[in-house]
Amino acid sequence: MKVINLVMTKKSSISLEFDNILPELLFDKSLRQINETIIYRGNKEEPLSHYFDVSIEGECDDAKECAIVIDGDLSRVKRIGFAMTCGKIIANSDVDFHVGACMSGGHIIVNGDAESYAGREMTGGLLEIKGSVKEFCGSSYAGEWRGMSGGQIIVHKNAGKQLAEYMIGGNIHIKGDCDILAGVHMSGGKIQIDGNVNQWFGGQMKKGTIIINGNVEKMLPGFVLEESIYHPLINGKQFIGKYGLYSGDKTVKGKGRIWIKK
Repeated sequence: MKVINLVMTKKSSISLEFDNILPELLFDKSLRQINETIIYRGNKEEPLSHYFDVSIEGECDDAKECAIVIDGDLSRVKRIGFAMTCGKIIANSDVDFHVGACMSGGHIIVNGDAESYAGREMTGGLLEIKGSVKEFCGSSYAGEWRGMSGGQIIVHKNAGKQLAEYMIGGNIHIKGDCDILAGVHMSGGKIQIDGNVNQWFGGQMKKGTIIINGNVEKMLPGFVLEESIYHPLINGKQFIGKYGLYSGDKTVKGKGRIWIKK
């Protein structure tokens, strides 16, 4: 196992972009090479060592056995784990935009909150956010129509607006509350929200599953109550209690399924 430790020594007022800081790109690099790895500050290229102290523990021959641990105030560090395919990244702070965006494998842990577009368009892997996440988690990017299609996102606190917009696959578990428009334009995948949900969830939903264990503000008129079931088996998992099963969104001839705990 190889662990690459990055400790921030200087914070930038302009966001740093971490596209090149990935296990698959650094697992076989020397300390000098990692220090010289380019990161982006606005339209400028800078070596990683200008902002981080780098140390290495252990070694490996496979990127899957490489972990990157990042310490410091990362609230202005974005694109952590962008397009990641394997290995592990641990960010011990709040993080900026696009953490885990477009990732297809590996495991990212954020020990804090995440800005907007976390896990957007991801196709695989596990993104775990120990705090809350802002808008467009697991969604498509602006102007695109394909959101998350695979993998798993776990948010231990709350989620912002338009969670999983245009989601077509994968799994999202929000352990806290969720703001408006969760699952809008959804055509596949599963969302589980353990807390309360604001209105307009599932709007124009065509397929997929949403499970809500908390209170809901208001159902859209395009959803119809099909039945109420005690202890339903949903996507292979047993849920305890009474749940109402709604189908819709009928305004787009949708066949989505929303389970709401009574």
